[in-house]
Amino acid sequence: MDQPRTAPTGRTPLYSPAERQRRDASPWTLVQGVLAPVQFLACGVSVVLVLRYLATGEGLFAASASFVVKTALLYLIMVTGSVWEKVVFGRWLFAPAFFWEDMVSMLVLALHTACLLAMATGWLDARAQMLLALAAYAAYGVNAVQFLLKLRAARRDEARVPSQGARSAMEVPA
Repeated sequence: MDQPRTAPTGRTPLYSPAERQRRDASPWTLVQGVLAPVQFLACGVSVVLVLRYLATGEGLFAASASFVVKTALLYLIMVTGSVWEKVVFGRWLFAPAFFWEDMVSMLVLALHTACLLAMATGWLDARAQMLLALAAYAAYGVNAVQFLLKLRAARRDEARVPSQGARSAMEVPA
């Protein structure tokens, strides 16, 4: 069983010692650490293409294709992030340490999926699809900030109580 979490600041540390050890030993930590910046880069490129389409009316295919690529990366990071969460916290999703990040991730997934459905079915016109894509990206931006703040908190915790032989805290699940 995990040891109780305590911190000199009075704030509950993000990881118990056992969770930190599982995180550091898991190959899924590296997977998340690689996928997160790749997805962020794909999002940045796609935002530019979507804004270009909205401003000029040109490049719908490129904007749509970039959204599909970004969404595929989102699905991949969500699946692998769920595996990571199961390994580290014993839950597929909604572990207490990442509850709100996972809640916002569900909104992000819903918006991305709705946009894909709109693209596939013609449910919305092209301009509305691209506006929905931007809404999905805005939610993704909020979610990315949540995870960056968690990464920062984990690093602060580790600076206070370093583990023996611990690797870098590279946990960024969706």
